[in-house]
Amino acid sequence: MIIYCTGAKRGNESFIKLYKDLISLIENLGITVLAELSNKFISTIPLTDNQIYKRNLKWIDGSKIVIAEVSGPCLEVGFEIAYAIYECKTPVLAIHTADSSVPRMLSGCDYPLITIHVYRDTNELKSIIENFISKNS
Repeated sequence: MIIYCTGAKRGNESFIKLYKDLISLIENLGITVLAELSNKFISTIPLTDNQIYKRNLKWIDGSKIVIAEVSGPCLEVGFEIAYAIYECKTPVLAIHTADSSVPRMLSGCDYPLITIHVYRDTNELKSIIENFISKNS
């Protein structure tokens, strides 16, 4: 199974750490993760914005599910979620920490391909991810 993971990639280091932790957790389950901050896909040359855009959409196209860490605000993540559910019809798991503030456009979305969960610790996060993968594999 291939999973596309996304999360805040710039700005607040704590959000970047949550995104990296998510990638590690899923990779440790033995699943192929396509993600910009995965150590497996580090580009040796800088990519242009257009190359990143095309690469990320291709990765979403080729993924069975998308998991998005949405604790930190990021327009890019919102765009990727919308692309996955509306264009690709790919199930999306949007996860966030209990102390984060999720945008109302996300928390209010009742589209059937998106599932939103709050998590308090790594064990709970792992359980949420495993259940979502099980339902969508």
